[in-house]
This record gives sequence, C-alpha cells and structure tokens, in this order.
Amino acid sequence: MKVIVIGAGIAGASTAYQLAKLGADVIVIDRKDAGQATDAAAGIICPWLSQRRNQAWYRLAKAGARYYPQLIQELEGEGETETGYAKVGALNIHHDADKLSKMEERAASRKEDAPEIETIARLDERQTRERFPLLAEGFASVHISGAARVDGRELREALLRSAQRSGAKMIRGDAKLDYRSGRVVGATVENVHYAADKVIVCAGAWAGELLRPLGIEFQVRHQKAQIMHVQVEDDARDTGRWPVVIPPTDQYLLAFEHGRIVIGATHENDAEDYDTRATPGGMHEILNKGLPLAPPLAGSTFMEMRVGFRPFTADFLPVVGSVPGWEGLFAANGLGASGLTVGPYIGSQLAKLALGLELEIDPADYSISKAISRTSEGTIDGELEPN
Repeated sequence: MKVIVIGAGIAGASTAYQLAKLGADVIVIDRKDAGQATDAAAGIICPWLSQRRNQAWYRLAKAGARYYPQLIQELEGEGETETGYAKVGALNIHHDADKLSKMEERAASRKEDAPEIETIARLDERQTRERFPLLAEGFASVHISGAARVDGRELREALLRSAQRSGAKMIRGDAKLDYRSGRVVGATVENVHYAADKVIVCAGAWAGELLRPLGIEFQVRHQKAQIMHVQVEDDARDTGRWPVVIPPTDQYLLAFEHGRIVIGATHENDAEDYDTRATPGGMHEILNKGLPLAPPLAGSTFMEMRVGFRPFTADFLPVVGSVPGWEGLFAANGLGASGLTVGPYIGSQLAKLALGLELEIDPADYSISKAISRTSEGTIDGELEPN
C-alpha cells in the first residue's frame, strides 16, 4: 500500500516510522517551515498529575507516556542512540504543603491504572534541591520517578532516519492534495504528482491551508511558544540526569546533558500569524517567571531562543482519524502543549488506522468532524470536485 504523510513533526514522523515498519510504501512530504511545534518543543512526559478534567485527553496522554519506553527500545534496537529521551523523573514543586499533599494523593490514585508512574516520593526542601541544585530556597516537591523528558528535534530525526532505513522516502516541498470524485488520490509537489492509496495530513498549524481546497475549513488555531536555552557550568554537575521541574506556574525547567538548561515557555494567543521572531517580550516573560525558580540561571550563558506554533482545537482535545466525506484521507492535529507526550502514540494509531488494523483508542473520542466545517466545493486544476 502506498501512503503519503504530509508534515514531518512528531506526529507525522511517528506515523511514517510505524507505516514503514508495517511494510507500507511511504512518502513523507514536508516544507520545513520555520515555527514547527516540534522544532521548539522540549517535552515533559509526566501527565499523571494534571488537573485537566477531560478524560479523553487524559487517556490519550497516559497511553502516550506508557508507550515511550517501548518506542525508545525499538529505536535503540535499530541503532538510534540519540533519541533525546531520558527517564529522569519529575519534581512537582510548591511552597504550599497542602497543595503538595493533594498532588501526592492525585498521583497515588492514578498509579493503579498507570504503574509507569513508578515511585511517588514526598521530598523536603533539602532533598528537592539535591535533585535540582539550581532551585530557589523554599520549594518542597512530589517526585515522580517514572517521568521523562525528550528533545523533540532529536526524537523526530531518529524516527525519520529509521523510517528511511525501512524504505520511506523524504521529499521537501509544498504539497497540494490531488483528488477526484470524493477520494484523495495523492499529492503534487512542484508539478510532480505522487500517487497514493492513502494520504495522512499531519501539518500542524498549517493544515488548514492544505485542506481548504477540498472545501474543508479546519477549526484549528495556533498559539506561539518561545522557549529559551541557556548553558551552565557543568564541571561537576551531571545535568543530563537532573529531573524535570514542574512549578505551579505555566513555566518549567528541563536539564539536558553538558549543562544545557531549557526554560519555557510562553503562551501567546494574540501573536500575529506565523511570526517566528524571538521577541524581547517573550524573553522577559520567560526570565521573569523562570529566574525566581532557579536564581543561579541569571549568571548562565544564553544559547538560543526557539519559536514554535502549538495547534489547538476549540476544546483543546487532539483530533485523529479519517476525514469525513473523503475516502483515503486521514489527519491528526490539535496536539497543543502535550504534543511530545501524545504525538508518537498518535502516530502509531494513525498508521494502524490507515492500514485497517485494530486500534487501541476509540476514534469517536477524537473525531476529526469536531474540528471541521464545510465551505464551498473544492477545486483542483480549476475544476470543481464534489465533496
């Protein structure tokens, strides 16, 4: 079976990887636009303490976290040692002892059906700072040993390399969907048509423009995120083993090898479309919230700012599945701030769906129909096509 995957972010790369392993003839098309969410993301794999009430989201996030060790083991078995993933644990920090008690209770209640949480430990201020020495005074924590962090760029590249070893082909360019009589039959890139039995759209914040010629108005908006990377002296610090820090604010701290610390991220709903500039305002917000958590970072070396656009649906729930009214067309989108947690798992499910295999999720929970509306009839090459 020939399958085209449009978009090589974390969801698209994972989908292509799974399809290629399952024997499909895969083509991945990507424009490599600046601002792809995966490029800017440094993922925290620790969904179990979330207070989000949407159970469909939690089931997906929990499954995504559970899936990671299996995926990483597979990739490492295929020679991919640079995946950006490490199970380092997470410190859920707070000044308020009552809030920490509630966190601990929430984690314990969820461990029964999520044993991958592993050990839950209440740490005092001294123990907390021993785990992450740059933290400010006054924070105690709940430590979750099963939590992990992942560098989105490294994981995506590992997935794509492995997919190509299994026969997948990569094409860089601007894809246009080809269709006739209500069926998508492939894609065109720079006047070259690539035929396919199935086409899967994983184009993130740019999916709307790809689907619009089919008469589909995709109800997905994007949120700009800026994230800062700094360098600390790591002479005697094994920073690659430091846990993720999850504070009560909307910021976080992640440590990677060789003294690289990530502080982020902004949540800019009113940013101009696809404005990929790193701004002084974004830097100020990150530092204004991040430095009180870890004051020694004020003396660190600035490395870079990364900018990406998180795609969101109206109810902040990802959508995954076949596109109503069109044969041979599938999509995934709206992964939002949990893209690196759920993206690889969504890719595994999309690949199975495209090949007619049994799924582990209920597609009705994440139906694409919730995020689309019809416009006029689509056109291609100047001719009307029925929807």
